[in-house]
Amino acid sequence: MSKFFALCALFLFGISAQAAEKTYPIDEVLGKPDAPITIIEYSSLTCPHCAKFHADTLPQIKKDWIDTGKAKLVVRDFVWDPLAQAAAMISHCSGDRYFAFLDTYFHSQANWLHSDKPLDAMKSIARLGGMSGDQVDKCLQDRTLLSQILARKEDAEKSYGVDSTPTFIINGKVVSGDKDYADFNKILAAQK
Repeated sequence: MSKFFALCALFLFGISAQAAEKTYPIDEVLGKPDAPITIIEYSSLTCPHCAKFHADTLPQIKKDWIDTGKAKLVVRDFVWDPLAQAAAMISHCSGDRYFAFLDTYFHSQANWLHSDKPLDAMKSIARLGGMSGDQVDKCLQDRTLLSQILARKEDAEKSYGVDSTPTFIINGKVVSGDKDYADFNKILAAQK
């Protein structure tokens, strides 16, 4: 019965089928699950524009929109390379510390990414976050996790034409590129 009402709502309110976004077991959500605005972020941990967004724009979005219950953020990996894949997998394997790992990897991106041994640098960060080297190695061998990460990327490419990072899906509408807070705030305010 609830599926029927959801389809009626899609029809009556003109919401596209894409806006009825599918969820994945590895989706990480920041904010209230029932927030009226859904921001889906497709990003890569090796993307400098994504790191800039996380350092400069996201803190104000979190304060004004997410912490107030107006919006929620769903973070999805859009990995470009093996290092982004490894950092994403380690972040997911950290359990309830996911957002702390994500934040740390973005804020220290220039250090670990340009290290002579980037994987060792990522493992050092993971150790500081409470993961042993063995836990990291086991995580990086998790084929199920890797397939889920890659399935979300493939779905983003097919459903929304995502081909760059960061790309955001805001209540079903595609917004590409790093935006400053003023621009992002306007986009979110238009969703009300």
